[in-house]
Amino acid sequence: MSSNLNILLEMGFSENRAKRALTATQYKGIQEAIDWIGAHENDPSIDDPFVEPQGHKLCEDSSAVDGGGSSNSEGQQSTNDPSQSEAKSLKCDDCGKLIKSTEEAEMHAARTSHQNFSESTEEVKPLTEDERKQQMDRLQEKIKLRQQEKKALEKKEAIEKEKLRRKQGKQLTNMKQQMETDELMKIAEQKRREKLEDKLARKKVKDQIAQDKADRAARFGKTAGTGDSSVATDAAVSQQRKEPAPPAAKKEYNEARIQIRLTDGTTLKQTFSADEQLSAIRLYVEMNRSDGMGPFTFMTTFPRKVFTSEDMETPLKELGLIPSAVLVTKPL
Repeated sequence: MSSNLNILLEMGFSENRAKRALTATQYKGIQEAIDWIGAHENDPSIDDPFVEPQGHKLCEDSSAVDGGGSSNSEGQQSTNDPSQSEAKSLKCDDCGKLIKSTEEAEMHAARTSHQNFSESTEEVKPLTEDERKQQMDRLQEKIKLRQQEKKALEKKEAIEKEKLRRKQGKQLTNMKQQMETDELMKIAEQKRREKLEDKLARKKVKDQIAQDKADRAARFGKTAGTGDSSVATDAAVSQQRKEPAPPAAKKEYNEARIQIRLTDGTTLKQTFSADEQLSAIRLYVEMNRSDGMGPFTFMTTFPRKVFTSEDMETPLKELGLIPSAVLVTKPL
């Protein structure tokens, strides 16, 4: 097994987890493997028996350096010379730390920015139980810290999503309120225009009557000639009384203000379009009534009229319920 695998095993990780982490991180180092375990510790298959991918093999790190075991001219190894010994570790010349393999040296250099290393005959002692426990505690603390950071990030994202949802909901509410305001303004403008048109129509009729009176007075004045002007005036007035006044212009109403009296004495008020059918009022009562359930129909008090099922499909303007009317619910 590689030295990285031994380190992970000494830190307390299972062999399957350690092998799977080293393979997944392409044997880049201990830190990458630990990070991978922390990110995948909840995977259901992380402790399944590990099958090493074909073409890769966890093997011993070659930390020995050529030069200490060269052979002499007689084919015998020169390691018998006590002046020469085998390099068993690497030493950081910047901080004096002993390192097992080149991979660990690369990791140490990446963490500390130290660049000066040399071979050493000192052997790196295996971790004691206390050292393994401390290293495991540090790892667990780091994993816990990363989980907290992940939860904090997820919480922040959830808050941002909630803010966005509320903002969109507020915008939708504002749009709805603006539409309702525009509709009310439109209705108010229509009513104001109808009042103005009605006023102009009445003024036009009055002006026409006045003009007709003036024309008749002038006509009678010419017919009487030099006669008594009072007689002509009386004749003109008599003639005006005999002639009927022109009919007023019939107003077209687009809405029906309906007051509905329920069987429990409460009332509902609502404005409907003049073209809506009587069934629309029945549906409105069914959705807002407070006097219980049960089939019903409508009736008017004066003149008394009870509406039938055929009347439910008739527009309100054809039933004489515009511009306003009072309907009484009558149980069937």
